[in-house]
Amino acid sequence: MSASPSETASSGSWTAVIALAFAAFIFNTTEFVPVALLSDIGKTFSLAATDVGIMITLYAWVVAPISLPIMLLTKNIERRSLLICLFMVFIVSHILSYFAWSFNTLLLSRIGIAFSHALFWSITASLAVRVAPKGKEFQALGLLATGTALAMVLGIPFGRMVGEAYGWRNTFALIGIGASIVCLILAKTLPILPSLNSGSLSSLKQFIHRPSLMMVFALTIIVISAQFTAYSYIEPFSLNIAAFSSMQTTTLLLIFGAAGFLGSYLFGKFGGKYPKVAIPLSTATLALSMLLLLPVSLSFAGVSAVCLLWGMSIIGFSLALQSKTLHLASDATDVAMAIYSGLYNVGIGGGALLGGMVSVHFGLSYIGVIGGIIAVIGTLLALALVQRGDFNPPMAH
Repeated sequence: MSASPSETASSGSWTAVIALAFAAFIFNTTEFVPVALLSDIGKTFSLAATDVGIMITLYAWVVAPISLPIMLLTKNIERRSLLICLFMVFIVSHILSYFAWSFNTLLLSRIGIAFSHALFWSITASLAVRVAPKGKEFQALGLLATGTALAMVLGIPFGRMVGEAYGWRNTFALIGIGASIVCLILAKTLPILPSLNSGSLSSLKQFIHRPSLMMVFALTIIVISAQFTAYSYIEPFSLNIAAFSSMQTTTLLLIFGAAGFLGSYLFGKFGGKYPKVAIPLSTATLALSMLLLLPVSLSFAGVSAVCLLWGMSIIGFSLALQSKTLHLASDATDVAMAIYSGLYNVGIGGGALLGGMVSVHFGLSYIGVIGGIIAVIGTLLALALVQRGDFNPPMAH
């Protein structure tokens, strides 16, 4: 992932990259934290936890269609100002979540957060690469993914602990305060960043003539749908099917997240050296992990080992596809990332929906089986992708 000197802030800044990684942590924590707060929110508004679940689906379905249009509308705006503006929307929406006087108000605040989330993920990967010290672009993407992984490890359990001790409103308040601090740091450390290589609507026509890029997009939907078919319901699976205690279930979520760190580190170290290995290997490992979920569910050590493999492979997959998208669309990075982020959310929403249907029609035990079968299809597509001649084009400068 090389950038020409004009694209990089002169010396690069690790502070800005780390602040962006914290921002990634905050944005992903708020997307998934309702998973841990559904029952509490339901009690406040006299709703069943299953009805409150619409918060998660609504969020993903708003991010998915809006990512590309909102990016195109802002494509000529200087990136530092744009980032600060989207943080303002994010913070104000969390204030609204805190004061939400009805469930509909809470949903409205979530739509505001989803809008800022859509724009954040459209521009952040290319920003991290631009402000990274020279030659450290892969590590910068790795840090960004670490922020994402941390949201799964710490964000969700921590959000739950705050919610249980002080009420769910304070979980959202705390996220808003964290975002305010990160926003101030970014305002101080980011240089003025003119919009570069963001692309335009005409980029879409060019993308259609890049078969590898189209396959990357297809793979994103297939594999993320597979992932969330099982992952969305890992908590009830652990409690009801594997019959683990609440403490053991929390431990599994921590193992899953910690494995993300390991996957992120391995990708930063080897991703650049073996470009044709990362995508098929992570997809195959993901498929294997989900297929093994039910057979090993009688043993806590077995499920822990599966979660370790699973957590590593999903982060490895996400990182490999993100960097491949930036590579295959280096002339229109923001348009490409907006599409990638949108499709990722189609996968989250679709997977959660499918997992729910599997639970109702076949039983909760089969979420891993169905998720794993879909991931096997993804693995075949991944193997076909890396054999293509246009898989490794030269970077545009």
